[in-house]
Amino acid sequence: MQRTIREPVSVEGLSLHTGNPVRIVIKPAEADSGYVFKRVDLPDEPTVQVSVDNVRQTERATTIGEGNVKVHTVEHVLAALSGCGVDNALIELNANEPPIGDGSGMFLVNEILKVGTVEQDKAVSFFELREPVWVEGEDGAYIAAWPDQNFSISCTHVSHTGLFTQYFSWKYDIKSFVTEIAPARTFVFYEELVPLIEKGLIKGGSLDNAIVIRGEAVYSQQPLRFENEFVRHKIFDMIGDFALFPKRLKARVVAARPSHFLNVKFIREIQKAYKNYLSHLMPVENIPVGEGALDINEVMKILPHRYPFLMLDRVLGFQDDVKAIGQKAVTMNEAYFQGHFPGHPIMPGVLQIEAMAQLASILLLRKAGNAGKLGYFMSADKVKFRKPVMPGDTLIIEVEMTKARGKIGKAFGKCYVNKETVCEGELLFALVDG
Repeated sequence: MQRTIREPVSVEGLSLHTGNPVRIVIKPAEADSGYVFKRVDLPDEPTVQVSVDNVRQTERATTIGEGNVKVHTVEHVLAALSGCGVDNALIELNANEPPIGDGSGMFLVNEILKVGTVEQDKAVSFFELREPVWVEGEDGAYIAAWPDQNFSISCTHVSHTGLFTQYFSWKYDIKSFVTEIAPARTFVFYEELVPLIEKGLIKGGSLDNAIVIRGEAVYSQQPLRFENEFVRHKIFDMIGDFALFPKRLKARVVAARPSHFLNVKFIREIQKAYKNYLSHLMPVENIPVGEGALDINEVMKILPHRYPFLMLDRVLGFQDDVKAIGQKAVTMNEAYFQGHFPGHPIMPGVLQIEAMAQLASILLLRKAGNAGKLGYFMSADKVKFRKPVMPGDTLIIEVEMTKARGKIGKAFGKCYVNKETVCEGELLFALVDG
């Protein structure tokens, strides 16, 4: 279920880039509201919804805005909330940038942990990646993601000098976020300081809230908290930037030399993938079919198959007695998901073929003189599996009889999910007396 903080928390401090004193108040918010920033220092106290569509700038930080209202350097606040499992929050600021604290996320995380979170009456909305997503930046930088049942980030960071090459891999877990990711502080290379100052940035920066790297030396008010603190902070920033996507992502993410620019570019691709997924969802009533649809009871009158081997929920229709379209709702309750595979359920390809064979049998058994017979599956040829079928998918099965002579039938079948072909092949089967 979704969660919000139990009661408001507030922190005061200096902002990193503008150097202004600022007070941040994080308040509970209604389910499905996501993260919303509110500028209480401006007339009418305008709000800015956290969304990748509202990103305005990604140089050294992520800035979002709506109209003329902007909020700078949002990534640390968003990482703290997302990492602590907070789905909805109203974030009030009396300036245009949150406080930087000590350069990590712990000053916010500690406050969130003090008050705790409360469960809400709406389920968390996830987007489980269906196919790989890849974006590239300069000098070999990239972020790639693959479908997975969980959310994890494996990141490699290397400086422009080739020094301080670091690697860390993290799988989403609130406890490990608090101990392994949130304490990592922001950092900057010495040679970057003058250009940043000339651009009017890092006005509030100091060794109290950032680590400075000069050559092989590291300057900080405190010792490094981790041997690989720099790459951990990169993951922290990625978690914050990924919160620009309104759903919790299920994917295995691998990154090299990520930046705010690349993080946002990646989330834009994730959003494209999600919109593409939505655009391909087909209400059953909109599927063009012919006459003679069969419900599950009518299907079972024709086929002898029963749980757990009945692979058709209904026949949507027939076309000219040579073509049929059927449907199978794939749910987590399917018996085969217990072992195929634990932690990453995928519908076995052979069962997709079986679904096509069962539909083809119905097509042949409807012919005069074939009633009461059984269809024996004999062979499959030219079979191709193109994409995985997962719990929650609706499998649309389409078969066309290419040859029917006596008791032997040959058909070509395809299975679709969201209008995309997931498998196809030629089927040969024979009818025998029941």
